[in-house]
Amino acid sequence: MNIKILPRLLSEIRQLRKHETWTRAQLEASQADALRQLREYAYAHSPFYQKFHQGLTDRPLNELPVLTKAMLMENFDELVTDPSIRLEKVREFSSGNVDKQRYLDSYLVTATSGSSGHPGFFLFNESEWITVIASFARGQEWSGAKVNLLRRRRMATVASISPWHMSSQVAVTVKTPSTPSIRIAASSPLENIVKQLNAWQPNLLIAYASMSRILAEEQLAGRLHIAPEKVFTSSEVLTDETRRRVKAAWGDEPFNQYGATETADIAAEYKLCRRMHVFEDLLLVEVVDQQYRPVPRGEFGTKLLVTTLFSRTQPLIRYEMNDSVRLSAEPCSICGLPFTFIDGVQGRMEDALSMPGIKGGQLLIQPLVFNRVMDILPVSGWQVVQETDSSLTVLLSGARNGIRDEAVSDAIRKELTLEGAIIPLIKVQHVTEIPKSASGKAPLIKSNVPQDRKIV
Repeated sequence: MNIKILPRLLSEIRQLRKHETWTRAQLEASQADALRQLREYAYAHSPFYQKFHQGLTDRPLNELPVLTKAMLMENFDELVTDPSIRLEKVREFSSGNVDKQRYLDSYLVTATSGSSGHPGFFLFNESEWITVIASFARGQEWSGAKVNLLRRRRMATVASISPWHMSSQVAVTVKTPSTPSIRIAASSPLENIVKQLNAWQPNLLIAYASMSRILAEEQLAGRLHIAPEKVFTSSEVLTDETRRRVKAAWGDEPFNQYGATETADIAAEYKLCRRMHVFEDLLLVEVVDQQYRPVPRGEFGTKLLVTTLFSRTQPLIRYEMNDSVRLSAEPCSICGLPFTFIDGVQGRMEDALSMPGIKGGQLLIQPLVFNRVMDILPVSGWQVVQETDSSLTVLLSGARNGIRDEAVSDAIRKELTLEGAIIPLIKVQHVTEIPKSASGKAPLIKSNVPQDRKIV
């Protein structure tokens, strides 16, 4: 870790802790002030926002236009607030020597994988990056693993090892003698991952949700022999069965975190209530439907709009994320935090399947429809693959207790019937291991069908 930023980082962490004791009124007043400052800065320094919000600079947030990733990348040079930043040069930097940590000696560069069809670059100055690091530290502290630079903890992350992945950049920044860490590519062969973890013996384990279940199964089978104090999951929907398997393997459920390259941590599970509270002192979230209309609390939306209150280099105001979440209709009565919490996550729009409806048109079938069936099966892993409009392949690994393929197909047909979908041909296939993506994820839902059709 750069020793020069350590005092500022510890100060930022202490400040975030104070925010957790705020009343809701104090939080909302802080949000209003931070939003005002963000917009004033964007209007003064970003040519893009000067045009994008022209005539709207005095309007409330929910009346402003939505910013998509495609729009951001198309207008990158005009959106950033430092005129010396140029997308072409950022791309050159990211394809060059990864040992050079900062673009223009000032900015941390992170990049998205482009799994949604639009890869993106996101830059942070030192002050913003300290807030990013502090947000991840908060997620760790909320599990009960308080940040303590004097206590030695070995950390292992099983995820993408791209040097431009946000978690990679965070790991490089916070690496100290007291927190030695390794990153293992989730795309590696499973036996290699197990071998490295057995040798490292981590105190803290961080992994994709799908990988955490795979590793829990390896522990229960006696091939993995580690004893992490805490397990953290992210990047994918954490199902109830994955929670149960992780608890069976290591004595406690994983602590789920919800974040993004663009925003850093958005929400994290809090130990007292085991609910995922939104970091509302750092960002604003709006749950909306397909047409960007607000969705009442207690109901799932189709998209999430995020405004990062601390961003200045690359301001994000009503930035679109294709995540389907549900905010609680009531405040948490257990932990005392002033922040709202997410009480349901269905995944990204890219994880949903578009299927023909009985009444015509296309229906959006959310992952939870399949989770209700698949998550209670005695298997170590599963994946539903949409091959065509009229066919699904169900992959099962590590099936136990004489599971019947016909029973699996029948249960899926029943759920799809309740959703109003035309029932496809369903084929169950047993595999040694669920196939992984290039980044190492083993998604529960996968479609080989174009998803750009009209949804009813």
